[in-house]
Amino acid sequence: MMRIAGLASGMDIDSMVKNLMQAERLPLDKLKQKKQILEWKRDDYRALNTQLLSFRDKLAQLKLTTNYRARTVTSSNEDKISATVTSGASQASYSISKVEQLATAATRINAGNVTIDPEKSFGSQDMGAGFWSQGVVQSQTFNVKDGNQTLKLEGKPESGTASIKVNGQRLEVVTTSPPQAGQVTIAEDGTLDFGTPIAKDSVVKVDYILKEKTVVFSYHGDNDNPMSVWNIGAGSIATANITIGDKNFTINNTTPADENGFVKLEGVGKLNLTTGTITFDPERTEETDIQVTYTQNYSTFNINTHTSKGEKNEQFFITKSDTLNSVIRKVNESEAGVTMFYDSHTQRMTLTRKETGDFNKDTLDGNGNVSTKNAEIVVSGAFMENVLHFDNKIENETGGQNAKFTINGLETERSSNTFDMSGVTFTLKQTFEESISIGVANDSNQVFENIKRFVEQYNELIAEVGKKLNEEKNRDYKPLTEEEREELSDKQQEKWDEIARSGLLKNDPVLSGVLSAMRLDMSKSVETNGFFNQLASIGIKTTANYMEGGKLEIDEAKLKAALEKDPESVENLFRGTGNGASQGIIHKLYDTVDGSIKKVQDKAGRATSTNQQFSLGLELLNVGKGIDRFEDKMKTVEARYWKQFTAMEKAIQQANSQSAYLMQQFSGL
Repeated sequence: MMRIAGLASGMDIDSMVKNLMQAERLPLDKLKQKKQILEWKRDDYRALNTQLLSFRDKLAQLKLTTNYRARTVTSSNEDKISATVTSGASQASYSISKVEQLATAATRINAGNVTIDPEKSFGSQDMGAGFWSQGVVQSQTFNVKDGNQTLKLEGKPESGTASIKVNGQRLEVVTTSPPQAGQVTIAEDGTLDFGTPIAKDSVVKVDYILKEKTVVFSYHGDNDNPMSVWNIGAGSIATANITIGDKNFTINNTTPADENGFVKLEGVGKLNLTTGTITFDPERTEETDIQVTYTQNYSTFNINTHTSKGEKNEQFFITKSDTLNSVIRKVNESEAGVTMFYDSHTQRMTLTRKETGDFNKDTLDGNGNVSTKNAEIVVSGAFMENVLHFDNKIENETGGQNAKFTINGLETERSSNTFDMSGVTFTLKQTFEESISIGVANDSNQVFENIKRFVEQYNELIAEVGKKLNEEKNRDYKPLTEEEREELSDKQQEKWDEIARSGLLKNDPVLSGVLSAMRLDMSKSVETNGFFNQLASIGIKTTANYMEGGKLEIDEAKLKAALEKDPESVENLFRGTGNGASQGIIHKLYDTVDGSIKKVQDKAGRATSTNQQFSLGLELLNVGKGIDRFEDKMKTVEARYWKQFTAMEKAIQQANSQSAYLMQQFSGL
């Protein structure tokens, strides 16, 4: 509709319609104010519910016995024995005397100097002969996604070279089929057959040796230059037969190379023995098929140890590209349970078991006397024997030993100098003859602090809920309309909103019910089978000021005395796990707070709730629909006003036209 704004009448029609609409919009502003109040109430409920949730989580922690059974432990001589204690330890005293020996770890010392440089590759040093073999070191890891999954190696391993582990546990490789539990066989095509089916999500790691390896690929031109044909480390190559197109080349560790490590491949290019890359001649652009069959120099050795988890037997593979430092790292990171160490000053090496204790007992003769001490660290392999000079002579090993001591009159042993006994962790530091006492007592100070913290948390919640229940509502401050907000600064709007939303939950029945139920829980008696069955009996009572809404105060001296006199009764008062009268205060409070949280959620929902899921949300939906209907009505009313004023303008314009016409006619007479 075309609107005529005062052209004929000279009146400010826009302002007149706007003023008329302001009067018409008063009910709409009230609806919007109601919506704002509902949203504020919802947000206030949710803020309090967040505090209830936090308090419920703290109550869940207070159900644990560790809050009421804190223990303290003392030693009469910390320099010789120290101890720590858990909350589960009972109050007791221990007397430890005559510590004959401390637990030690087995250590094997090599029999001669190691003269190689630990940082240089084995291939670059003269290490003697007799322990290098030829083959290709392979390692494959299978992540088993299906219990029926077939696992297949890249070729059949050389006999006796495969090390197969399932989730870190080594299996025995056998040739007889079918394999038994803990065994595995390897078919000619490399397929693994396990005596025990492999469970889903298991990790199978296989280290093994191939007799040789063949790789086939193609050269496609300059973009492939240079091309890698193997990656087995500097100095590791033993032999290689290379076919490039119609040309054949044989490479071994005696093939001469230039000062940069390149071997000339006549009519093709050059091969870098260190990196395993071929650089083709620039003029070669045609596509060429390449086949390489190679072996490398490798050696193996084994370390067998006895540990608290049983016997461990680890196999290691090394190549000429390895260094002594890399071998040490492999051993130390393995499951062998030993630490390999090299001392550059003496050029000697040691193997030390990571655990203390005697896990490989002495062999006794018929009279019960020690006849042979079995070695606890056993090595094998020419590399270990000829290069690192380790042997298995018993005189080169200091065997692991258990700690031997007497506790409360009982002679006993432990594999470690640190051991647990009835919730107490003892650490032996020296050998001695005298008696040292260890005392475990109730740590009433820690329990006191835990109870004090609970009371503080309870009072904080009471204060927050009470603040909302008692907050006065200022009825002179309504939520601001859009027009009113435009007239105020941001700070003025913020201050107005703060006053307008105060007191929305004053005397709210849901929150009043929460406080009443919590106060009732705190005042009930609990059957504790002890001296104390109420909070008041241990010095915790409601403050005299009723305006504080039921806050608690603590008589610290009385509470500490109760903890000293009957700590079990105090514990049962708080966390008794029975039903009815024997249920502890913490459990009662937890149930009350949990139920209150659900009531508040029914009223105001959660952040993820839709308006259809809680009562205030349904009110918001109804008010929103009312606002939508009223806004549609306002559009109709405004259109009607404009229609009426437009008609008036047209009538005035027509009257003016007629008047002008008559004046023109009269002027001609």
